Amino acid sequence: MDGNGRWAKTKGLPRIAGHRVGAETLKTIVETCLDLELECLTVYAFSTENWKRPAKEIEALMELLVEYIDQELDELKQNGIKIKTIGNLSQLPLVAQLKVKKAEKETEQNQKLLLQIALNYGGRKEILDAVNRITQEVAAGRIAAGTINDSLFAQYLYTAGIPEPDLLIRTAGELRLSNFLLWQSAYTEFWFTDVFWPDFTAQHLYQAIYDYQYRQRRFGGLK
Repeated sequence: MDGNGRWAKTKGLPRIAGHRVGAETLKTIVETCLDLELECLTVYAFSTENWKRPAKEIEALMELLVEYIDQELDELKQNGIKIKTIGNLSQLPLVAQLKVKKAEKETEQNQKLLLQIALNYGGRKEILDAVNRITQEVAAGRIAAGTINDSLFAQYLYTAGIPEPDLLIRTAGELRLSNFLLWQSAYTEFWFTDVFWPDFTAQHLYQAIYDYQYRQRRFGGLK
């Protein structure tokens, strides 16, 4: 969800103002995904690299996360949305950890839409964690060396059991993966826009999906 800070700068506002408007955009897009009956929406909320940002901005982002859950949890539950986070929550402030775990617990039975939130997430860290867990299993004799394949490896990722993404949308003119779902995005279709996330609308999402429908997905083979 790129471009919150730059959006705020163009309007002479503090960066956190952009993040606040970006949270409203997320609400709109989640509602649109429900209308479209999509199965899963994954949003990159905070990366392992975002800790490099100023402490005040990080603090404000964590406060916004807590505020968002407090304000939206009841509606998320009513709309059948399941919350799941991927990443290392242990480094987040305790109040944020508790709020996130509460949201996951209270929505775990919902089935209309999986809202997967990447929090303190990094694709390389995810892969390394999977490798370390698998090597422990091999050392314990629960997995035979030389038998590890794509399917088994995927079971040790944070996204185990979740379908790989069909479409990845990158806003604000960014043209790179930025350590997001590196393993899972091997054959994902990309859609780029210069629009900052706070200005991203349901119409932009419709356009992205419309364009996706005309892609030929061959997965390395021939159509």
